Amino acid sequence: MSLLEKTPTGVGMTPDNIRARKLSVVVNIGVAVLAVLLSAAIVLGAGIGNWVLVIVVAAALYLVGLYAAASQVEGRRAARDRIWKALIYSACLLAILPLASVVWTLISKGVERLDGNFFSTSMNNIGARDPMGGAYHAIIGTLEQVGLATLMAVPLGVLGAIYLVEYGRGRFALTVRFFVDVMTGIPSIVAGLFVLAFWVLIVSPWFNNGTPRFSGFAASLALTVLMLPTIVRSTEEMLRLVPGPLREGAYALGVPQWKTILRVVLPTALPGIVTGIMLAVARAAGETAPVLLVAGGAAAINMDPFGGPQSSLALYVYQQAGDASRYAPARAWTAALTLVVLVLVLTIAAKLLARRNQLSR
Repeated sequence: MSLLEKTPTGVGMTPDNIRARKLSVVVNIGVAVLAVLLSAAIVLGAGIGNWVLVIVVAAALYLVGLYAAASQVEGRRAARDRIWKALIYSACLLAILPLASVVWTLISKGVERLDGNFFSTSMNNIGARDPMGGAYHAIIGTLEQVGLATLMAVPLGVLGAIYLVEYGRGRFALTVRFFVDVMTGIPSIVAGLFVLAFWVLIVSPWFNNGTPRFSGFAASLALTVLMLPTIVRSTEEMLRLVPGPLREGAYALGVPQWKTILRVVLPTALPGIVTGIMLAVARAAGETAPVLLVAGGAAAINMDPFGGPQSSLALYVYQQAGDASRYAPARAWTAALTLVVLVLVLTIAAKLLARRNQLSR
C-alpha cells in the first residue's frame, strides 16, 4: 500500500498524519510550573508545612497533570510511559541529591583549612586557643595502616575467591562461603575488640618486655578482618561471570588449570576485582572504632606502624568533631575532605592501572 492510498476508514495516509503526536516541551514546563504554584498556594496558604512539603505535593500534582495532558495529546499508553519515565528520573534525582549535598558540604566547609600548615604539621602541643595544627600525622597513619591492610587482605581474599570458584567443592567450601557471608556484616568494633584481645593483649607483650602495646599494625590487622569478606565476595562474583568457554578453550589447548586461572580468568575479571578491592579500601580508610581501640590515636607524628600509638584521618575527624576548641570543626571538615579525595585518587589510579593492564594484553 502506498502512502497516498486510503485506509479502511477512508482517511488518506500521508507523512503528516502517520507521525505520532507528541506533547510539547512548553506544555510539560507549564504543567510543572502550575503544579509548583498550586502546591505553594495549598501548603503555604493553609500553613500546613514548609518548602519540603511544597516539593512533595508539587511532584504529585505534576504527575497527575502530566498524565492528563499526555492522555489528551498522545493517548493513554504514551501517557503511562511518560509517568513511569518521570518516576524513574525522580528516583535517580533523589539518589543523586544526598551525594551532591555531601560533596557540596565537604567542599564548602573543608576549604577553610586547606593550607600548607594543615598538611605539614601535627596536633602535638596544639592548645584549644591555637588556630594552627594539622593532620600530617593522621595522613601518614591512614596511608600506612590501609596500605598494610591491603597488602594482607588482597592476596588472601583473591586466593580465597579462586578456591571457592575453581576448586571448592563439598562441605568445606560451603562452610568457608557461609563464614565469609557472616563476616560481611560484622561490626567494625567487633574486629577491633578481636585484635585488641588477641594481638595487643597477648601477642604484643612478647615483643615489648611483657607490656601490651598499641600500634598502627594492630589497626591494620583489624582493617584486614573488615576488608577480607568484601574482597572475597566481590572477587568470587567477578570470577563466576567469566564465560566458561574461555576456560574450556584453554583446557582444550592443554593449558594447566593454574595457568588458565592466572593468564585467562584473572585478566578477564580484573576490572571487577579492582572495583571490589577499592570498595574494601574505602571502607577501611573510613573506619574509626578499630583505630581508636588498638592504635591509640597519638597527636604526634609516628612513622613506625609497629612502634607506639598512631592516628588516622577517620579518627582525627572524630576527635576534632568532639573537641571544644572553636578551631576544631574546621580541621575536622578539612580532614574529611582530605580523606574523600585520598580515596578518590586511589580509586582512579587503580582503575587506570587495571585498564592499562587489560589493554596491554
